[in-house]
Amino acid sequence: MTTAQRLLLALLIASPATTMAQGAARPDADPRIEKLVAAVSERRMRDLVTKLVSFDTRSTLSDTVSTTRGIGAARRWIFEEFKRSSPRLQVSFDTHRIAQQGRITRDVELRNVMAVLPGRSPRRVYITGHYDTVNLRAAAQPGRAPAPGADAQANRDIDYDVDAPGANDDGSGTVLTMELARVFAESGIEFDATLVFIAWAGEEQGLIGSMAHAQALAAAKGIVEANFNNDIVGSSVGGNGIIDGESVKIYSLGPEDSMSRSLARYIVRVAATYVPSHRIRLMAREDRFGRGSDHSSFTANGYPAVVFREANENYRRQHSADDTMEGMDFTYLTQNARVNAASAAAVALAPSAPNVNGERGQALIARGASGYDASLQWGASPGAVGYRVYWRDAWTNDWDRSQVVGNVTRFVMPNVSIDDYVFGVSAIGADGNESLVSAYVSPVRRMMEVKLFR
Repeated sequence: MTTAQRLLLALLIASPATTMAQGAARPDADPRIEKLVAAVSERRMRDLVTKLVSFDTRSTLSDTVSTTRGIGAARRWIFEEFKRSSPRLQVSFDTHRIAQQGRITRDVELRNVMAVLPGRSPRRVYITGHYDTVNLRAAAQPGRAPAPGADAQANRDIDYDVDAPGANDDGSGTVLTMELARVFAESGIEFDATLVFIAWAGEEQGLIGSMAHAQALAAAKGIVEANFNNDIVGSSVGGNGIIDGESVKIYSLGPEDSMSRSLARYIVRVAATYVPSHRIRLMAREDRFGRGSDHSSFTANGYPAVVFREANENYRRQHSADDTMEGMDFTYLTQNARVNAASAAAVALAPSAPNVNGERGQALIARGASGYDASLQWGASPGAVGYRVYWRDAWTNDWDRSQVVGNVTRFVMPNVSIDDYVFGVSAIGADGNESLVSAYVSPVRRMMEVKLFR
C-alpha cells in the first residue's frame, strides 16, 4: 500500500462524516508548516521597517534618482533585499509605463518589486503589500490647495517629496511580504504552487501597480489560486484607544460562495491549527467602507483574493507624517505574518481546488435518479489522492458538515436534497493538505421581459 493510499484509508476511517464548527482546529498539523511559521522573525521585520522609514517618502511620483530618499531608493533596496534573502528567489522589477491619468499627474515608469519562488506547477499563490506612501496633509503647496471636495492627489501642484514615512501604511504589509519571501525560500519545502511575493507601487493613486499586473496576468491566462494581500497590519492600538493584539480582520468579496470567500474561510481553519492564539475576524465585504486595496485588482480580474487589516486602525496616523515606527507593534505584526505563512503554505502544498462547473459554466450538481439525492460531480485535481465533500444549511454561510469520499470525481448523497443544502468539494493531497473548497453555486434565474399591448 502506498503512502497516499494509507493516508486516504486513515482519513476515511477517522472521518466518514464530520460535524464542523467555524474555527474548529484540524487534529493534524504538517510539521513543515509548523517549522515555517516558527521561522518568522519579529526582529527582522522591525529592522526592515526601520530601513523603509529611513527613505522619508516612498510616494509613487517622488524622487527616483537619490540613493537615500524617495521611491527610487526604496525600490532598489527592496529589490536587493529580496535577492539577499535567498538564491532560490527569482527577483525582478515588474515594470509598467503608466500614462497620465487621475492621480497619476504625469507619465511615469511604475515598478512593482517581485520575487518568485518556483513550484512544481504554474498555478500561483501571491503574498503582497504596497510599498508606496502618501502624506495628504502636507502635500499641497501653500496657496495652491485644491478646491473643497476635490481629490487632493489629482492636483498637479502637489509636492511628492514631503515626508511620508508610511511605517504601518503600508510598511507593515511590505515587510511582511519580504520576510515571508525569505522564510518560504529558506524552508527547503518543495511547493506544488509557485509563490509570488510582490511589493506594489501606485496603490495610493488607485491600485495602479497591482491593476497593471493583474490585467497582464489575466491577458496571459495566468492561474492564481489565492492572493493574500496585507495593508495596515502592524499596530494593535486603535485611534480610539482600544487595544487588540489578538485578532485580525480579513475582508473578502462576495457573493457568499465566491472563491474569495472560500479563501477567507480556509484561513480561519488553517490559522486555528497553526496560530490558535490569533483570532480571525471575517468581514463580509470587499474592504472597509468606501476604501480599498490591491486585492481588488485580483478580484476584478476573476482571481480569489482577500485583504488582511489590523483589528483597530488609527486613522490619524494614516496618510500623514505621523505614520512612524512609534505606532507599530511588532509582536502583533509577527502574528499576522504567521497566519499568512501558514495559510499560504497550506494552499501552495495542496492540490488545486476542484472544478465543479461544466464546459458551459453550469454547476455539476443534480437531484440524482430518485429526484431526492444530491448527485455531485467535479473535475480531477492533479496530485489529489482523495476529496472531501462539504455541505451546510442553505441559510448559513459556513460549512458545518463534511465527509471524505475517496479518490473519485462523482458522489451521491441519498436523501439529501440540493434544495435544502449548499454543497462544495475540496481536494486532498498525499501529505494531507487540503485545497480551497469549490462550491456549487445556484444560478440566478433569468427573467423574461413581459410584453404588453394597448
